Amino acid sequence: MRSNATARIARRRSFRVAAAVLTAAAALTLTACNGDAKSAGPADGAPAGSSSSSGSSGSSGGAQGSDAKGKGGSGADGEQAAAEGGGRAHAGVERCRTENLEAAFATGEDALPDRDGDGGSTTASIVLINKSTSSCRIGGFPGVDLTSINGGERWSLARSSQKWSSLELEGGQSTSFTLNLAFTKEEEGFYQPAWVEITPPNETKSLKIEWPWENDSLVDQRGATRPATFVNPIG
Repeated sequence: MRSNATARIARRRSFRVAAAVLTAAAALTLTACNGDAKSAGPADGAPAGSSSSSGSSGSSGGAQGSDAKGKGGSGADGEQAAAEGGGRAHAGVERCRTENLEAAFATGEDALPDRDGDGGSTTASIVLINKSTSSCRIGGFPGVDLTSINGGERWSLARSSQKWSSLELEGGQSTSFTLNLAFTKEEEGFYQPAWVEITPPNETKSLKIEWPWENDSLVDQRGATRPATFVNPIG
């Protein structure tokens, strides 16, 4: 009897030891898993997927050139558009190409520039129409070049400091941008445009339209740091 009782007690002790070993192993495994979960999270102070980028706005007062030739205006593609809120909203929609756009000065009664305004400064609007049947996205600064009546003097307009964001144009829809213009009645120090060349953002080809005010001249500020004639962003 004593030998049987001793055997049962030994077996119970063996079971208790085995259970303690299993419990300790489970605790170590849980601790290791918790450690891995913490190390896999985002870095402190930087939310997952965050980025820091600002939209193109040119220099204050329009000191930065339009760069209408070669590169086109400041555009809405890639990281720049995403920073301005346009890249994600219009994902899958291609940018507006020059060949799918039509440009014209807005010449309605409300759109005519006030050439008798304060110091001759006023604004004029240029309309961009999506003449295709497909939607496209556009945003940023167009390149705008003026050419004089003799065709030999080119003026690449500077950009304003306004913020911009991209927008989507459905087929047949239009958007616009404005030009700040400084008219003059003086017979010296003036610039008389004849044509306006508009290069859409991120494009290299231009749209050419006629200057509609053949009897009105601009103050010639082609070499000025902060000219009163400059271009504002689309939209």
